[in-house]
Amino acid sequence: MAKPCPISRAQFRQHAKPLPVSINNVAFQADVKEFSTGSLGWYLNGKTTVEIDGQLVNVQIGLNLTIVGSKELPKEESAA
Repeated sequence: MAKPCPISRAQFRQHAKPLPVSINNVAFQADVKEFSTGSLGWYLNGKTTVEIDGQLVNVQIGLNLTIVGSKELPKEESAA
C-alpha cells in the first residue's frame, strides 16, 4: 500500500524550489509545477544534443518529477 503524501499543498506552494538536473553533463532546471491532474512536482522541457558513435543528435527533453500521493491531497485546504 502506498504511503500518503507527507506534505500539504500549502507546504509545497510555500517551500518547493526549482531542482537542478544534469542530462549528459548539461545543467537544466526543473521548475515547480502543479499538474492539471492535481499532482505536485517539477517539470522540465528543453533540448540538448547527445553524441552517438561520434555524431551529435538533437534530443528533446520532457521530464516530470511527481510527488507520490500528491494527487490525493485535498484541492484547497481550509484555513486553520
